[in-house]
Amino acid sequence: MTEKTWTAVDDYLDEMLVGPDAVLDAVLVASADAGLPEIAVAPTQGKFLMLLARAINAKNVLEFGTLGGYSTIWLARALPKGGRVVTLEAVPRHAEVARANFERSGLAAMIDLRLGKALDVLPKLAAEKRETFDLVFIDADKENIPDYFTWSLKLTRPGSLIVVDNVIRDGEVIDARSRDPSVKGVRRFNEMLKQEKRVSATAIQTVGVKGYDGFTLALVLE
Repeated sequence: MTEKTWTAVDDYLDEMLVGPDAVLDAVLVASADAGLPEIAVAPTQGKFLMLLARAINAKNVLEFGTLGGYSTIWLARALPKGGRVVTLEAVPRHAEVARANFERSGLAAMIDLRLGKALDVLPKLAAEKRETFDLVFIDADKENIPDYFTWSLKLTRPGSLIVVDNVIRDGEVIDARSRDPSVKGVRRFNEMLKQEKRVSATAIQTVGVKGYDGFTLALVLE
């Protein structure tokens, strides 16, 4: 099997299970035109996130890493009236593009974009003492995943779901000698999960238009 095959299968599944979506297509075009890196989740992955949120009846979602807002919109679509997505973005240009995309989607009222480095924004978010988050999606700089996970545990409740993207790194995650900060971050996260009794977790390897990677899913138990 080759990446060409993975991509062809992803395109087929997109056609069969996701279908055309003028709003989301426009979001991707606007993001590309603005020079944002083309690293948003694939359409099938976006719908996967939406279905997860619906399956657990999520009302409040926290996202690490907005980029152009593609995954944010998928998540917002899953929420009931009164639901909200708080999404954290460190890069002003990304936030500017994302806000325009949220307006384009008609979901801007449900999305609260916080600009700044996540580890600076999170203490302020916690101080607001709002409702806990039902679902957390971590798709930001990988070296800080352990810190993001620690904060996620503080901001969730039993029954919440924490989803982490890009945890396989083309298989490099098994290389204990890697000097790649992203690989090292994922490996430290896995060591945390191995010891953490407050969650039950698993990881799924994926292939497709995004290459060889995967998700971790952690269910908060206590």
